[in-house]
Amino acid sequence: MTVRHLLRDDDLTAAEQAAILERAARIKAHPFSDRTLVGPEVVAVLFDKQTLRTQVSFSAAIAHLGGFPMIVDGKLANIGVRESIADVARVLGREAVAIVWRTHGQERIEEMAAYAEVPVVNALTDDFHPCQILADLMTIREHKGELAGLTFAYVGDGGNNMAHSYLLGGALAGLHVRIGTPAAYQPKPEILARAQQLAAEQGGSITLTDDPIAAVTGADVVATDTWVSMGQEEELSTRKGSGSPFTKYAVTTELMAHAHADAIFLHCLPAYRGFEVDADVIDGPQSVVWDESENRLHAQKAVLSWLVEQHRDLGR
Repeated sequence: MTVRHLLRDDDLTAAEQAAILERAARIKAHPFSDRTLVGPEVVAVLFDKQTLRTQVSFSAAIAHLGGFPMIVDGKLANIGVRESIADVARVLGREAVAIVWRTHGQERIEEMAAYAEVPVVNALTDDFHPCQILADLMTIREHKGELAGLTFAYVGDGGNNMAHSYLLGGALAGLHVRIGTPAAYQPKPEILARAQQLAAEQGGSITLTDDPIAAVTGADVVATDTWVSMGQEEELSTRKGSGSPFTKYAVTTELMAHAHADAIFLHCLPAYRGFEVDADVIDGPQSVVWDESENRLHAQKAVLSWLVEQHRDLGR
């Protein structure tokens, strides 16, 4: 057996994803019942990008599990420049039972996992955000029940990490995933192809369209994300200016009206009211974004405890 990681959503099987969601629900009902990290065991948590929810939710998750969150400022450490990723991985793997990293290119976290010899968790890269998707799936389950067969619509930038993770994670869960995005902002072809494969295996489907109304019509869940992801700040005027290609993809009350009458709205935050979503939607009765934000804590506790247990089993 090899060390298990969560670097992208399809590092889990459908059964493993379901088991982690069940574990997260149990943990939420009994917050201090899982003490996998009691000791305290150390989990290294590294940030190369800006953070709020990810830092506080992982710090709380590790503490709730009985562990100690060792927060590392990635910009100060200058990982990959001052010291190679491989060497950092070797050092941290001797001092922590798991590594959580928010970084840029996916190749960086894959290199960390290749050398760490302990579980590595993706806390957001340019390509994927798997912990957020687990929290979102947990939230959908709480409000909608069984995931398989539900219609999930994401509108906005189809080439960002959230769209990629919704494709893979949603397909694993058996959702009918629709991505509404401009033609110039499509998901990466290889990720789209992998999502289509997973959807076929799990009884879901993948639909890509440039029509936001077609994407949202009849949906059980509607989601969006900022039009300017971290690292794209130089594109701000193009993405959010008067000629923005995303304007018609804004989640307004008019667009939400095309979804199912009891549809829920998700946003991973931070949100920019008046751009990708109207205040009347994110602050309205269909919004479950605060449940979604809280569920980062519970989903990440479940991920960490599951991965650490898997790793301990290797030594038995």
